Amino acid sequence: MTAISLSRILTHWAEQKPDTIAVAHEDQTVTWAELDRRTNRLARAYEHLGVKQDDFVTIALPNSIEFFEATFATWKVGATPQPVSAKLPKFERDQIIEVGAPRLVVGVDEADTDVQSLPIGFVPDASLSDDPLPERTARHFKAMTSGGSTGRPKLIVSEFPAEVDPDAPPLNLGAQNSVLIPGPLYHNGPFLWSVYPMFQGCQVTITTRFDAAQTLELIEKWRVDMIYLVPTMMQRIWNLPTEERLKYDLSSLNVLWHLAAPCPAWLKEAYIDWLGPNVVMELYGGTEGTGSTVITGQEWLQHKGSVGKPVETCEIKIVGEDGGSLPPGEVGEVFLRPKTGPGTTYHYMGAEAKTIDGGWESLGDLGYMDGDGYLYLSDRLTDMILSGGANIYPAEVEAAIDACPGVRSSAVIGLPHEDLGNAIHAIVDAPGGEVTEETLMAHLNERLVKYKLPRAIEFVAEPLRDDAGKVRRKALRAERVGG
Repeated sequence: MTAISLSRILTHWAEQKPDTIAVAHEDQTVTWAELDRRTNRLARAYEHLGVKQDDFVTIALPNSIEFFEATFATWKVGATPQPVSAKLPKFERDQIIEVGAPRLVVGVDEADTDVQSLPIGFVPDASLSDDPLPERTARHFKAMTSGGSTGRPKLIVSEFPAEVDPDAPPLNLGAQNSVLIPGPLYHNGPFLWSVYPMFQGCQVTITTRFDAAQTLELIEKWRVDMIYLVPTMMQRIWNLPTEERLKYDLSSLNVLWHLAAPCPAWLKEAYIDWLGPNVVMELYGGTEGTGSTVITGQEWLQHKGSVGKPVETCEIKIVGEDGGSLPPGEVGEVFLRPKTGPGTTYHYMGAEAKTIDGGWESLGDLGYMDGDGYLYLSDRLTDMILSGGANIYPAEVEAAIDACPGVRSSAVIGLPHEDLGNAIHAIVDAPGGEVTEETLMAHLNERLVKYKLPRAIEFVAEPLRDDAGKVRRKALRAERVGG
């Protein structure tokens, strides 16, 4: 089948199975027919508020059926959904709004923003028609948010239009299966791993927040075929008492995708032993879509530690400090490039892409390729911290800390954490003595979303930056982890 507009995809499935569940959340469900009609009416409400073709709609809703309604209603008016955390402090949300200039913000009270907005729980006027709307296809499928290495947020805008072939199942997923997404939908991974299955007519079950036992219970309840996890979630499930972990029927599970952070080899092997090598799948890549690798559990057992081979749509090479390509086995910076050429998968708003000759781009990782073309990651080249599957840029947290009265300078590093992979550790130079952990955390709670807040604060008595304004994060981290 040829691609159809995302403004038509709900109608496509509502016509085939109107009374089948499309989305389940907690004790609520919605059928394909209900979701189609409700989003028709909601799309008209958006139109009445001035949302037009290729506008951005910022969606600041928690995991909920309402999140999907807002997303599909946005596509139905030919606009681009731009998800953000519902828990963003006003300061951070306003920065994103400034970059994206959305026509509408959904999930925010009118008093909390200068942009046209609708609150959580908005219900469109019942007099609005729920009949189909004219077909409109947004130029940009999605616009995801990323913290910037400069401390300012940026948007990663997809260069793919809002259309899909419903007969081309992605993600090793059969059409019309059951999918479980226990991650936050404003992140790129959970967003894609939920909407792509919906495009193929799959039921998607979401949770308000991750809970290890609930995850296993939902796999059994909904006969889940595919689940999306990050290694932190995998470890929390594994840490359940063995009798509890094994009491659920997981026989329906065909695919477990894990991504967003490195998975410890012991944990990966434990899952392969538990669920089988055909079930466990890993993906490495970025929101930019410039390239990715995929590896099956069976392949991993033959190439332990690898994140897989490049997918057919991209190229990967390893680059040394002199800018030259390195042979197999030598560690360098990992560069990716889509075969369609640079700039064909995304563009930034609020930042410029950093490329080398030929349009190659880096995600900031060091690694090497083996003789069979499998990629192995060895370290992060950049200062970005991966904590619980989320990307956290030290510069963003440091900017918030430095804005606190009494702080002279700060440095933010990631320290090893058994559960999260890395925990945010703030080193703060506040010479006057008036800044306490309590006052600083109160200040940060107003400026940073919860997962970016430091887990520990260490006060020091000397400046943390040199005369050029540089901070030696690697040395500071080494001093605290013993090397």
